[in-house]
Amino acid sequence: MEKNQFSPEEKALLDSLKDAIIALDEGRATAVAEQVVQSGIDPKLAIRYTITDAALVLGEKFDAGEYFLPHLVISGDLMDAVTKILERNIPQSETDKKKVIVIATVQADVHSIGKNLVATMLKSVGFEVVDIGVDVPSATIIAKARERNADIIALSSLLTTTMPYLKEVIDDLVSMNLRDRFKVMIGGGPVTREYADRIGADGYGRDAIDAIEVAKKILSL
Repeated sequence: MEKNQFSPEEKALLDSLKDAIIALDEGRATAVAEQVVQSGIDPKLAIRYTITDAALVLGEKFDAGEYFLPHLVISGDLMDAVTKILERNIPQSETDKKKVIVIATVQADVHSIGKNLVATMLKSVGFEVVDIGVDVPSATIIAKARERNADIIALSSLLTTTMPYLKEVIDDLVSMNLRDRFKVMIGGGPVTREYADRIGADGYGRDAIDAIEVAKKILSL
């Protein structure tokens, strides 16, 4: 994000918002977000500058052992709340153009925390996320993606025994001649980049923070 597109006063305001998010200070973050709305700063630029940068710092803190999973859950909810405040200045016609991600935990896997966190993080940076839950069969996932004209199908597996269902979704898309219609990104505890490459996924996210960049990359945003 080019910082010189903001005036010094605007940059100071946005930096204050970003710092509040990183500090997990909900009261200060929402108050400053309201100030950003009143200032007239382009909300889309404000979201990209504050939310994306904050997410990267939060990811670094998580990797360094300064923050843990509960902190990421809190930060995801906070970024979602801030985004909703900032989006009030975006015309409805523009919010209707959001990229759509259908997300689910695959069949026979009932783990939800990681999937929920990824969904929240993706929403916080402007994606429309359709969360269809856990233990979802391939046919249901594909049907929902078609119904919502999704740009990405995001799949989670937290058990080695359910990883084959990640591949099943991709194989089913191929057999239905729909593979070119949807990008597929996968993640979860036992999932690796090598496995993602092996089954033909378009992207692999090692955690919720990484998922943001992966989604943007595979859609060339």
